[in-house]
Amino acid sequence: MATYDESIRTITLDAHADLAVWTSVPGQPGSTHPNWGHQYCFVFVSGAHEADLCHHDTAYPIGVLQNKPQVTGAACTVAIRGVSLCQAGDTITAGQAIVVDAGDTGRAVPINTASAGTVVVGIAVGGAAVGQLVPVLLGRFGA
Repeated sequence: MATYDESIRTITLDAHADLAVWTSVPGQPGSTHPNWGHQYCFVFVSGAHEADLCHHDTAYPIGVLQNKPQVTGAACTVAIRGVSLCQAGDTITAGQAIVVDAGDTGRAVPINTASAGTVVVGIAVGGAAVGQLVPVLLGRFGA
């Protein structure tokens, strides 16, 4: 997979309680499985200097979470420009317009996915199956 990390522009916000997930090593008490938390999911501004997991119908996505905040109020690094990896919520092919999925997972789906969000948040520059990571050029494209 090609690497695009050098082109990412980020901001730092605080993690909302819904975004902070303890992601210790699998098998440790309290750890989630799989332990990626909400890394590479779309987020929105949920309060003063605060980010939360994006819900397509109630939030305007600002970018993609790059790290795994462990507790409420921890620093969230959010990619707002450039090419970022994103969790795929459906099969995605290169060149498709990307929106946030219909659930509350913040995952990327192609715009033609039934009941997905209507704000185009990027263009896929690679392909991926459900649950895989897909590189997405972040930006607002079209109306």
